[in-house]
Amino acid sequence: SNATSVVTNGDFITMPEISQIFGELLGIWYLSEWMGAGKPSHFQLVEFGPGRGILVHLVEVSSKLSQVQAQALMRNQSQVWARKDEPVYRQGTITTGLPISWYRNLDDVPRGFSIYLAHEFFDALPIHKFQRTKKGWREVMVDIELDEPGKLRFVIVPAPTLASPQLIQADEVRRLVEVCPEGGDIVQQLANRIAEDGGAGLIADYGHGGTKTDTFRGFKDHKLQDVLASPGSADLTAVVDFSYLRKMAGATVACMGPKTLPEKYGHRYTLTDPSMKAELIQGFDMLTNPQKMGERFQFFTMLNHSRLTRPEPDQKRTSPRVTAFEAIGIQLRSAPVFWKETINGPRGAWLP
Repeated sequence: SNATSVVTNGDFITMPEISQIFGELLGIWYLSEWMGAGKPSHFQLVEFGPGRGILVHLVEVSSKLSQVQAQALMRNQSQVWARKDEPVYRQGTITTGLPISWYRNLDDVPRGFSIYLAHEFFDALPIHKFQRTKKGWREVMVDIELDEPGKLRFVIVPAPTLASPQLIQADEVRRLVEVCPEGGDIVQQLANRIAEDGGAGLIADYGHGGTKTDTFRGFKDHKLQDVLASPGSADLTAVVDFSYLRKMAGATVACMGPKTLPEKYGHRYTLTDPSMKAELIQGFDMLTNPQKMGERFQFFTMLNHSRLTRPEPDQKRTSPRVTAFEAIGIQLRSAPVFWKETINGPRGAWLP
């Protein structure tokens, strides 16, 4: 409910606020997948937890954040539905004339060819924590500190809980495990939609491939804070286990990633404003430097299997793997050489 936590002077800064490069890369990916699907005339852009709306169906449970998003996208010219049984609780038109709607969950979003984006969404979902003991897996829960009733503490439940046998994978080798069943459920829904209706899904988040253990953290005023101290006052996050999400997606869709942003997309810039150039380079370094966010922030894509179908030798390929700006008639006002080198890179289904 605290909308001010997603701003520069709040608890954390999101990727699009670090550099415009990030949002533009996502835009290229959107266009690439749309062109790769044959440029369908009817399609939806669906974003989960759009934050301040600075990156067009939006899945957002917070009415307060939806106001912030409406302000960014259409200068707050939106209509609000007060009835909770309505699937759309806010609707309007953005400055370019496109309709935009807000939904509380994915089930309410209309079916059809859709391109989904979940940016820094899955890391904010609730998790279950488990620890391996001599008696088997036991769940870690929150209890009251016996000596200080005003404080909270983590405890290991002495007996198996209902979640223990259901959420731990049979081949798990780690000692500590964090599982996000809600994230797995959403991925399964996305996979089914993409398989049945067409489209693609991109999950961009702080993640790992099933190797990390204790990642549950709290942040307040851009600093680490005890997750049990003053509940509700800090942003809580857990690094996304992409290996778990891949298992939940199954073979319904083609999964790619997780991948990180490479350090080198291009090396030449055409900029005359020194301050803009410095800001762009600083943001690029923050996004791609392995010592900063380059190794931590990852991208995971789910595609309809038809997207990766190889044409017969005597057939022309109608689904381009990489979008070129020349093909979509876009002229960039900054760093044109940089972007041209970016999108004319290695072939394959394009992944940021």
